[in-house]
Amino acid sequence: MRDVSSAKKTHTSQIESIPCKICGDKSSGIHYGVITCEGCKGFFRRSQQGTVSYSCPRQKSCLIDRTSRNRCQHCRLQKCLAVGMSRDAVKFGRMSKKQRDSLFAEVQKHRQQQQEEKVSDATEKGREPQPPGEAEPLTPSYTLSTNGATELPNDLSGYVNGQTPEEGKADSAIGGFYLDIQPSPDQSGLDMDGIKLEPVCDLSPDSGLDQYCCYSNGHSSTPDNDLEHLSENICKSHMETCQYLREELQPSNWQTVLQTDLDAYQKKSQEDMWQLCAVKVTEAVQYVVEFAKRIDGFMELCQNDQIVLLKAGSLEVVFVRMCRAYNSQNNTVFFDSRYAGPEVFKALGCDELISSVFEFAKSLTSLQLSEDEIGLFSAYVLMSADRSWLQEKTRVEKLQQKIKIALQNLLQNNQRDEGILAKLVCKVSTVRMLCRHHMEKLNTFRALYPETVHTRFPPLYKELFGSEFEQVLPQEA
Repeated sequence: MRDVSSAKKTHTSQIESIPCKICGDKSSGIHYGVITCEGCKGFFRRSQQGTVSYSCPRQKSCLIDRTSRNRCQHCRLQKCLAVGMSRDAVKFGRMSKKQRDSLFAEVQKHRQQQQEEKVSDATEKGREPQPPGEAEPLTPSYTLSTNGATELPNDLSGYVNGQTPEEGKADSAIGGFYLDIQPSPDQSGLDMDGIKLEPVCDLSPDSGLDQYCCYSNGHSSTPDNDLEHLSENICKSHMETCQYLREELQPSNWQTVLQTDLDAYQKKSQEDMWQLCAVKVTEAVQYVVEFAKRIDGFMELCQNDQIVLLKAGSLEVVFVRMCRAYNSQNNTVFFDSRYAGPEVFKALGCDELISSVFEFAKSLTSLQLSEDEIGLFSAYVLMSADRSWLQEKTRVEKLQQKIKIALQNLLQNNQRDEGILAKLVCKVSTVRMLCRHHMEKLNTFRALYPETVHTRFPPLYKELFGSEFEQVLPQEA
């Protein structure tokens, strides 16, 4: 058994020596016929579900790498297709001998390059290079099946089809809300696409916390250094996971919806407009999940609490981030590649909700928050310790308190008015009211058009805002 496990780790590490063909991040195996990371695997999987449609806000020639891969889903999908990703590319863990030979040749090439880089680095630093030593031989063993195809050994087959072995086991899980936030191989390149199906809660008395914890550094920090590091980490994570660059939202780029477009939006059926907005909200939520995963301390929370916080707080952060894309001069917000006013959303049949959302954006924009202030406030909103069903409330409370102190320090350093922190804290109750209002309208729509929600809404949207969503919201006093 130990030999099989050892062999599996060896082959896995061989595959992972080749970077993701889409974004260049650390790969996790062969997915849909191409060596990719967990993020690009998950992105491609979701792109093939339902009637998902992506558009490029630029020239359809966006650079896709580890830091920019979430900025344009259209160009990311086109690159996935260009390098050969396909649901039918590889099935049931089978590859031709030619494909296997090509794969292992590429593995050997990358391993050799890595070894040469290590030797070069060691030489520059005046050290003796470490010998390859314990590396396993790369020569593959083949087994011919009756149809002439080459059978992959079991230790590689899990990395060739569209899901990992763990995902296959999770597919049988039923009941509850299924959302598991898995860290990608490289913490600096975390991607929300690592979400996969798992039971949300482990309420057993012996469910240990340690198995979910990962520590980003090997030393402890003083409180002051810890706060400073947390603040820098959150601000950096915010900027790296914003859906739109600040340059894209400059006044010179403001283009409002044309009258012909406005007419088209207003003539949409309620079902079509709800679907469009569900897609746009889901896109924004994906960036929020990515943001959360990069916050120091979040991935150290137990699995259940990560999911509860995201399920209850992701839309709240989307509303907070709206202030970046809000134009107070004409009461419009960036939507579907244009600046749109409340009248664009008429077909939703939610005039009161839309009006409240725009009013919140206007109110938050009036505070003239910097990007760093928006980032820390977003983290504070997300890490709310009063969510129902949290298992480790104390840990969440400590993290939220540290974020609040970091936000307070930043506001003081920026010489903001003394009362601005209190104003921001008051905004939390307002944004929660918006989320409750959204759930009420969604439930009404779902009762009228259950088939539309079931077949046309993005899976992540349905998971986030299923009937269980209200259970994780804090109760009003």
